[in-house]
Amino acid sequence: LVREIDALDGLMARAADIAGIQFRLLNRRKGPAVQGPRAQADRKLYRQAIQRLLADCGGVQIVEGEVVDLCTDRGQVCGVVLRDGSTLGASAVVLTAGTFLNGILHIGDVRQSGGRVGDAASQRLGERLSDLDLGRGRLKTGTPPRLDGRTIDWTRLQQQPGDDTPVMFSFLNDRPSARQISCGVTETNERTHAIVRDNLHRSAMYGGHIEGVGPRYCPSIEDKVVRFADKSGHQVFLEPEGLDDHTVYPNGISTSLPEDVQKAYVQTIAGLEAVHILQPGYAIEYDFFDPRGLTTGLQVRNMPGLFFAGQINGTTGYEEAAAQGLLAGANAAALALDAPPLVLHRSESYLGVMVDDLVTRGVTEPYRMFTSRAEFRLRLRADNSDVRLTPVGLALGCIGAERAASFKARSEAMQGFAAQLHATRIPGSALPSIQSDGAVRSLWDWARFPGAEWPVLHQAAPHLEAPADCIETVLTDARYAVYVERQEADVVRLKRDDSVIVPRGTIFADIPGLSSEMAERLTRAQPETLGQASRVRGITPAALTALLAWIRRTQAKAA
Repeated sequence: LVREIDALDGLMARAADIAGIQFRLLNRRKGPAVQGPRAQADRKLYRQAIQRLLADCGGVQIVEGEVVDLCTDRGQVCGVVLRDGSTLGASAVVLTAGTFLNGILHIGDVRQSGGRVGDAASQRLGERLSDLDLGRGRLKTGTPPRLDGRTIDWTRLQQQPGDDTPVMFSFLNDRPSARQISCGVTETNERTHAIVRDNLHRSAMYGGHIEGVGPRYCPSIEDKVVRFADKSGHQVFLEPEGLDDHTVYPNGISTSLPEDVQKAYVQTIAGLEAVHILQPGYAIEYDFFDPRGLTTGLQVRNMPGLFFAGQINGTTGYEEAAAQGLLAGANAAALALDAPPLVLHRSESYLGVMVDDLVTRGVTEPYRMFTSRAEFRLRLRADNSDVRLTPVGLALGCIGAERAASFKARSEAMQGFAAQLHATRIPGSALPSIQSDGAVRSLWDWARFPGAEWPVLHQAAPHLEAPADCIETVLTDARYAVYVERQEADVVRLKRDDSVIVPRGTIFADIPGLSSEMAERLTRAQPETLGQASRVRGITPAALTALLAWIRRTQAKAA
């Protein structure tokens, strides 16, 4: 998602590269389709980088204040009201409320209003939005206690260094800016688990103080102890929050247990026996709104001019929020300029997959993006995000001059290298390390054989040269070419269905052949296309047939 943000000239990847103090490519041993870059960022450097990058953006004015209400005119949003009573007029408004809408912090049985520690919750805006009839719910997320790194015995911990050759997030960067560090790795044990088990009744989550649903894939230490009772230990990654900051984030032990219990269980962990807790962990519960009330451009259907992005749509994670913010921002700008909207299909981007999942299926728990959610992930790789999306951004007008020039140079290099691979034909005997039938093939075709890494191919054709990042992307295209071609029919069929428009305001209960259950599901989802309808949870092939027949009859009558 961050690579896709970067491909559309968003700022997150550039800030991550400036602030990154450790870079690792996840799933390096697996195929490129599931590999993804990860960065541990210095919080202060990241904040400074974002402020500097924003200051360099022309036409941006930053106003600090709390939004407490919306300005409307004949059912359309036309600005916002701030706490001091002033208003900001706007052709479109994007709300990225995070965990602040009616946020409540929980530490054991202690609860207080807040969007995060040290910041007040957004209550007046939460009450205002509840009037929109969007379907409001509660979700929760959690955070671990922050530790004082000076009180950690680092000699007892396993060290986890970054990659020797870091993979950057932005296509505009090729090396880190900040000093690189190692993280520490330790793990919980039976003593840790016993303390947690004995105090489950004091946990905000297990004590019945929280009604919101938490993220299944980022469980708290209480969830781990209960759900994985057979495990004797769980890894804890000790991540420094900055180069000149003693605060350490113990990734893997988020909690809503009381502070005294947190201290007791943390100090049973190897290396943390004498650790000092700077800030206890806590759970935060907040409002979200059913994303099925949004268009594919993230505009609220029954409130034109209002766009939602991030946790307000039921997602969790900085990357998911930033990607939605880019899409919502682009479409808000398009609305204000009366320009074509930014529409991303699920076959061409993870951002498209995420938005399609949200607006067609809704959420029952905080939504996170996984490669497994994308049926065309062989096409949707981190290394080719620019190839897929920068042309879209260029057509939309959201790509700056620096990225346009960089993309042009990279595209020409990749096209030239691919052409050379196709044109260079060699016999299998020239590749002794590859098991083959001895036939003469192009290097493009040889790239699909096991063991056909670039050093092997380059040795057989030393005249071929290209930038390292271009080589990797083109060779991956070559390896996956046969499989991607097989998927093309599925992509064409999916896009064909997504081109069949479901008329706005359709009364599904009146469509012959639709059961009341199917009509109810479609009414709730309000699909914009037949393709979206097919992805609504529980919709049957028979229901789609009935819907398509009704659409065709309606179109015929209109003609």
